[in-house]
Amino acid sequence: MGSIGWVQLLIVALVILVLFGRGKISEMMGDFGKGISSFKKGMNEEDSSSASKAQIEAPQNSSSPDLSKSESKSPDTSDTNS
Repeated sequence: MGSIGWVQLLIVALVILVLFGRGKISEMMGDFGKGISSFKKGMNEEDSSSASKAQIEAPQNSSSPDLSKSESKSPDTSDTNS
């Protein structure tokens, strides 16, 4: 009484076949397969878009200096003790 045998699996499969019918089961399995393939496609697109985005952003950050930092370090003489 621990494992499920092939006889029990066969009985469960027959009950499911009787309840849903052959057409409904094939339709459900087709939808399930489409969902899995859509999920895999979305994951691959996300991975490729994040990789290309990282490649695009990396050269921009290293090659162009940030002007806002250099402007904030310069002394501002116009706003002294007004």
